[in-house]
Amino acid sequence: MQAFLEYVVKGLVQNPEAVSVTPVEREGMTVYELRLDQQDVGKIIGRHGVTINAIRSLLLAGSAKKGLRCSVEIVEDRPAA
Repeated sequence: MQAFLEYVVKGLVQNPEAVSVTPVEREGMTVYELRLDQQDVGKIIGRHGVTINAIRSLLLAGSAKKGLRCSVEIVEDRPAA
C-alpha cells in the first residue's frame, strides 16, 4: 500500500523528490504519514479536500481487499519559532 500511495502522490506534485511516506501503527491500523514540499500541500488536499479524500478512498478500497485497515495523514513539519 505504501508503494501505491507514493506512486499516486508523486504523480500529482511539482516536487516528487520531496515526497516521503512513513507507515505508523496505531490501534491496529496503519496510518501513512505523508510529508511533502510546502508548495504541494494544497495540490494534494485539493479544493474542499476532494483530492485527499479520493486518495483516502482508493487506499481504503485497496487495503480492505487485503484485509488491512489504513489511513493517510498529511504531516506539516514547521520550523520551531
